[in-house]
Amino acid sequence: MYKSLDDIHSPQDIKDMNIPELEQLAGEIRQFLVQSISQTGGHLASNLGVVELTLAIHKIFNSPQDKIIWDVGHQAYVHKLLTGRKAQFASLRQMDGLSGFPKRAESCHDAFDTGHSSTSVSAALGIARARDQRGDDFSVISVIGDGALSGGMAFEALNDAGQCPSKIIVILNDNDMSISHSVGAVSMHLSKIRSGRTYTGVKRWTEDFVERIPVIGPPTKRFVEKIKNSLKYLVVPGVLFEELGFKYLGPVDGHDIGQLEQILTSAQEYDRPVFVHVVTRKGKGYERAEIFPERYHGVAPFFIDTGMKEKDQSITFSATFGQHLTKMAMHNEKIIAISAAMVEGTGLTPFRQMFPQRLFDVGIAEQHGVTLAAGLATQGLRPFFAVYSTFAQRAFDQILHDVCLQNLPVVFALDRAGLTGEDGETHQGLFDLSMLLPLPNMTILSPANADELRKMMEFALTLDGPCAIRYSKAVSRLPNDDTLPPIQLGKWTRLREGDDGVLIASGNMVEEALNIRERLLKRGKAISVVNARFIKPLDEEMLSQMAHTFPLIATLEDNVLIGGFGAVVGQFLLRKGTGARFLNLGYPDKFIEHGARAALMARYGMDAASLAEKLAVALEEIDGEQ
Repeated sequence: MYKSLDDIHSPQDIKDMNIPELEQLAGEIRQFLVQSISQTGGHLASNLGVVELTLAIHKIFNSPQDKIIWDVGHQAYVHKLLTGRKAQFASLRQMDGLSGFPKRAESCHDAFDTGHSSTSVSAALGIARARDQRGDDFSVISVIGDGALSGGMAFEALNDAGQCPSKIIVILNDNDMSISHSVGAVSMHLSKIRSGRTYTGVKRWTEDFVERIPVIGPPTKRFVEKIKNSLKYLVVPGVLFEELGFKYLGPVDGHDIGQLEQILTSAQEYDRPVFVHVVTRKGKGYERAEIFPERYHGVAPFFIDTGMKEKDQSITFSATFGQHLTKMAMHNEKIIAISAAMVEGTGLTPFRQMFPQRLFDVGIAEQHGVTLAAGLATQGLRPFFAVYSTFAQRAFDQILHDVCLQNLPVVFALDRAGLTGEDGETHQGLFDLSMLLPLPNMTILSPANADELRKMMEFALTLDGPCAIRYSKAVSRLPNDDTLPPIQLGKWTRLREGDDGVLIASGNMVEEALNIRERLLKRGKAISVVNARFIKPLDEEMLSQMAHTFPLIATLEDNVLIGGFGAVVGQFLLRKGTGARFLNLGYPDKFIEHGARAALMARYGMDAASLAEKLAVALEEIDGEQ
């Protein structure tokens, strides 16, 4: 008897369904995903591509006893549907609603929190070794995308897993995509396997043939082993994974449930690490997502019939960066752009179109990207590495050791810095200041609007050392002000005058600071507002002057308070021995959950209304003390 999606409350509910029934359910799931995500936004194309694969995994394995780890976790929506969370999908990625990624706190079926890529094999191996230590008996499955496989950490784990007897099953979801098309030698290797027409039969014939070659004596044995290896390298697909110590199975059509069930059943039978190669189509079932999978990777709410969505016509920082870097590169042949599988997301599409030989997309490999930039810089080139703030964390050692230590002129364009919103804890860019501020030789700027970003990019080229320009996902609506002075190293600008206190803000928080000032004016308090264009170095001259002028000095930043901009300003004021009251405004020492940016700012007291109230209280206390 067919069970509709409404009848599925746990993986047990699909165990007795036959293949035609599962195929019908797959179609229903795709319709639901398109309908639901069109209302909430989220990751669409990647989830449409894994419907049959997820059904087969839950048909063959027994979650939560068997542990399934999704890498990257944005392809786990179908898994969430099959594990009893359909009723919550209307709240997807909204505050206090369903997370867009696997979360152990959300369900016992989520074995590991995965928001960044290339981690699943390491996690699976850890779980498997713990299982073996305890003498337990369950399967551990890593589902990793081919984009995530370009990350070095994935190969570190594969290298480790192949040398040990712990059984894990690694399922490669190969759709030739990460967010954009996958790049690199690994992607090309997978493409060759995909394009072969007789791989399975040839593989079986070759393996049977080499095993039947007789071995007589040590010299002959060595000779025969060479022949075996040569034949394997010549015709056996997946030999790379075989050489790493895995049993390679596939490739298999990721939309054929029957084939998937057979190959996953076979994978269970091996008492060694197994690598299952599954080929899927990203965006399957929604034509626009199939044709343009990168556009429908992560989407805002959209109209299903047209695929269009309502857009804010204001230009984003990302678009500004890409357009202006392209313009700069027309006049400076030394400029190089680097991306870690985020060409479109960081606005570099026009640069790639104009200068394809001067853009290097390294795949999901931020560590390599940073040191590649360092190598380029030693040869007199001027690399700009455009990377999301949250992903730059993965390359901290390379930024410190390979760039800052050598004082190389690499520009880090830190996109999505500060609060990003709906993607939640794993994607909030609230730690980059605390990460970068302690590093010698590093200059850090943050633009308040698009025009300031352009000027900062041009200024960065005048520096002889590393520079980070951090900017928000949010669109700044601050108008250009041609009366402001040009960008000068370590110099801030005063935007508004007032005697009751001063609010020093950086980046997108400058707009909030101006809104706060207007609210305080209505309460009879006039504060100065300073745009801290430079977070490092500080404008010590202006700060020293303000320390002896204002009764209240406050800093405002979209970073955690510990180790951030305000902490550095506070240390400076402490050394100066000022009598001014100091107020440091930022995010608390915790991971900020998912939700709309405005809602999260209100929850954590970082919206203009809440901040104005905090400053008003401080100013009233100062008045009471005088």
